[in-house]
Amino acid sequence: MTDAHSREVETGAEREVSIDQVADLAERIVGNVERVIVGQRDAIEHIVIAMLARGHLLLEDVPGVGKTMLARAVSTSIDCSFKRVQFTPDLLPSDVTGVNVFNQKTREFDFQPGPVFANVVLGDEINRAPPKTQAALLEVMEEETVTVDGETHSVPDPFTVIATQNDVEPNRTYELPMAELDRFMKKLRLGYPDEADETELYGRVAGEHPIQSLDPVAAGDDVRAARRRVSAVEVREPVRSYVTRLAGYTREHARLGVSPRGGIALVRAAQARAAVDRRDYVIPDDVQREVLSVWSHRIRTAADGDPGRTLVERALDTVPVE
Repeated sequence: MTDAHSREVETGAEREVSIDQVADLAERIVGNVERVIVGQRDAIEHIVIAMLARGHLLLEDVPGVGKTMLARAVSTSIDCSFKRVQFTPDLLPSDVTGVNVFNQKTREFDFQPGPVFANVVLGDEINRAPPKTQAALLEVMEEETVTVDGETHSVPDPFTVIATQNDVEPNRTYELPMAELDRFMKKLRLGYPDEADETELYGRVAGEHPIQSLDPVAAGDDVRAARRRVSAVEVREPVRSYVTRLAGYTREHARLGVSPRGGIALVRAAQARAAVDRRDYVIPDDVQREVLSVWSHRIRTAADGDPGRTLVERALDTVPVE
């Protein structure tokens, strides 16, 4: 970590914000992104909540519905570093994490950081790279560090991975392993816009694309301070117990249920949802609003279709709020 970055983190650590300031920050970012992305307010909110909850996000859908543009618009709305990685079959792990290069002058190896060293990292079409390259993200998504040749390097704070993947051409892509899927706090599908939104979209991009004139509405320090406030949102025992019972239901009725990491992700997402709704405590409604996007991709059953979502919906209907 550079001295300049260390000073930036220390400055942010001294700053405290209120719940209302967190909600105002989220509203600014969502509103700014909506200047570019039409008809996807729920998806934009989910991305902002994932960022505030210290999570990562996976966007899956057919080509051309705006996955990459959505990720770009969110990152542009925050005045922080942004790197894009285009995942391809020949991409190597070192192309993502970085590599040690021998310096002829000093006769030592210098670390050349890869694109993962940014506040917001866009992994475009992540499922086009082989599992070995996908695995390069496992450590950094969980621990926010990268280890190369036995030396560990910290990535910038805040750090968020937004990955996209197409769900077509399955014979030309690699399935993401469960170990990596479980590291994504949320998985979303955008879907096609309705008729009015699609017509509005064509009008916006007829001239210069609105992403070209999009300005930041928040700083990295704003996000760091908001994350600290979100982590302090109270989660009382009845709510924690409700999450535990929901997780238990998925484990009893699926080949692979929700892991403790998935439970932690849901609690953090519920904290962020509560803060965005201007509350400093979590209620069961926060859990219920977040659970589908946080848990559906973590579950494996023998059923066809989208069994994870179906099982989570059944859990919500079956497990009582006490």
